[in-house]
Amino acid sequence: MLVRTGLRRVVLIGPAFIAAVAYVDPGNVATNVTAGASFGYTLVWVVVLANVMAVLVQYLSAKLGLVTQRSLATHLGERLPTGPRLAYWAQAEAIAIATDLAEVVGGAIALYLLFDLPLVVGAAITVVVSVLILMIGDRRGQSALERTIMAFLALIAVGFVAGLFVAPPDPVDLVGGLVPRFDGAESVLLASGIIGATVMPHVIYLHSSLTTDRLGTRGDGLSLTTLLRATRVDVAAALVLAGVLNLSLLVLAASALYGIDGTDTLTGVHEVVTSELGTGVALLFAVALLGSGLASTSVGSAAGAEVMQGLLGIRLPRLVRRVVTAIPAVVVLAIGVEPSRALVVSQVVLSLGIPFALIPLVMLTARRDVMGEHVNRRVVTAAACVVAGIVIALNLALLWLTFTG
Repeated sequence: MLVRTGLRRVVLIGPAFIAAVAYVDPGNVATNVTAGASFGYTLVWVVVLANVMAVLVQYLSAKLGLVTQRSLATHLGERLPTGPRLAYWAQAEAIAIATDLAEVVGGAIALYLLFDLPLVVGAAITVVVSVLILMIGDRRGQSALERTIMAFLALIAVGFVAGLFVAPPDPVDLVGGLVPRFDGAESVLLASGIIGATVMPHVIYLHSSLTTDRLGTRGDGLSLTTLLRATRVDVAAALVLAGVLNLSLLVLAASALYGIDGTDTLTGVHEVVTSELGTGVALLFAVALLGSGLASTSVGSAAGAEVMQGLLGIRLPRLVRRVVTAIPAVVVLAIGVEPSRALVVSQVVLSLGIPFALIPLVMLTARRDVMGEHVNRRVVTAAACVVAGIVIALNLALLWLTFTG
């Protein structure tokens, strides 16, 4: 969606907002609420740090697609020999399935909370609605999909922020939460989870593909430099919104749910919100959770399709692609796996895929033969390397603590 103000001022609004949905998916909801309920405002600084890092990563992804007119997956597909390329696709496909697992489960839980539907039925409805959302993009173009996702983000914002008006945070404690510190080993684990769940591999792949055709707008006389500036605005606006929503969840839990048992599952969170903040806030929370599940699973499915197209040159029909990645989520719920446990396992699988997306992104955007005059400055590459190192280290720590207890 192109918005023009004045003679030459341009703001491209859209691609980053599609990516931003992944930052407020059900996994993020569970992690942030647990952090606030368990440690109050202690980990506020972690949410802020995670969002700052995400802005850089998503901008580099968008920049790669805009400058080269090829997605990250396409670049990798062109460079990898057949064997490694197939192996790379296999791990990326596992990431897509794990992503879908978390988001379909989240949607199913929301439908259970709202309508008391069985989880398997809720999962099936979530899958069907996500297909309809993706069809909007197929039939009416990417701009229509961007507007639809923005509408979901508005819904999510209302539901997740509403509780703050009932239980506003303490300003002094909120500011104090910006001071980096931990409160025991469990807070370190949660901090790892917050940052690890923020930089999602599938969104790195997807964002680069969403900007590949933006160069076409230069027919209006726009330079690539202008489009890059506009993309920075798009990324900053979208991820600041996502960051505010994540921070709102943590702060709400810190101000109203701190020290209360039962917040380790999404169902438990809903029950505690009902008892502490009232049925109205709980209803808005459940509706926002449903919007989060529906929108994020649509984005996840689109990311999986992009990875397959870029690495294998195969584009399956939308419905076939959607069913393939959704089957594991439905099966997990059908055999009775505890939903919150399924969410945790999915985040562990996602952690394994982060280096495969993040490292190539940093390397490609730092190469002049790929990016030309728009190659990263040394300070940007250095910052990206630091971010990659932090995210990968924390995800390794998360994996270690998960498997060792």
